Amino acid sequence: MPIIEAHNLSKKFGDRLAVDDLTLEVDEGEVLGFLGPNGAGKTTTIRLLSGIIAPTSGSATVAGLRPDREPERLHEVIGLLTESAGFYDRLTARRNLEYFAGFYAGIDAGLQVEKYLRLTGLWDRQKDKVGRYSKGMKQRLALARALLHEPEVLFLDEPTAGLDPEAAQELRLMIKRLSSEGRTIFLSTHNLAEAESLCYRIAVIRTQLLALDTPTNLRQRMFRRRVVVQLEAIPPSLPDAVSKLSFVNGISQEGNKLQVDLVDPDRNRPELVKCIVEAGGRVLEVSEEQHSLEEIYLSLVKEDK
Repeated sequence: MPIIEAHNLSKKFGDRLAVDDLTLEVDEGEVLGFLGPNGAGKTTTIRLLSGIIAPTSGSATVAGLRPDREPERLHEVIGLLTESAGFYDRLTARRNLEYFAGFYAGIDAGLQVEKYLRLTGLWDRQKDKVGRYSKGMKQRLALARALLHEPEVLFLDEPTAGLDPEAAQELRLMIKRLSSEGRTIFLSTHNLAEAESLCYRIAVIRTQLLALDTPTNLRQRMFRRRVVVQLEAIPPSLPDAVSKLSFVNGISQEGNKLQVDLVDPDRNRPELVKCIVEAGGRVLEVSEEQHSLEEIYLSLVKEDK
């Protein structure tokens, strides 16, 4: 069941169209990866969905609320992690969280602050002033702040940007844990490996929405499935014998490797191998060509250009 819905959502800043006619749905408990180049409209979309700015046209609902009409109520049920942490550097981590917890009615500030300082691994540094924190620690503290009121939906805008590998990995593990708890997470990121490891579906935006699907389905839509056959050697007559098979759409050769485009790879693979063996080929390995999310993303963005 969708918990985030956008319908023909658009935003203009003067003459510049930042988001154009965006329509999408995010199901409850889903982690959606939101990808796009700089200036593509990712941050603007998060601001629209979180009620920070109003759309020029179109509408959205998040947890049943209209961000442009009920931003105060919306902020009670969503958590937002922005690129800049925005803490009071002269206050301790604990005091910062206690201050922000005061904006939410009906929560036990002390209990929630302790819970999320422990979850983010900052409990032992709770009395340190935030100005002494590293960027990775500030990002973890920002995630703790976003979770204080137990939000239904989390909007994460480039949460690991600028972090060292260890800090980024720690934050990803926390996001996985939150996902396992059933939280809905809208994750804007430039990190394609991060998106593939954390997200069920991927949305690619460049002002307009270019694609929205699972990585597997995007691969199948963007690229033909090709079988790769590694041989000891390729007899001269073998490529011609393979190309004459009725279910072969195309064939290419790279060293002792054949790349074969089949009508139905799962069904045709045994017949293909049989033909190769009968033509004198000694098969070492049969696999399927793999395409990374980076290849899918670059293909979509170049196609849009």
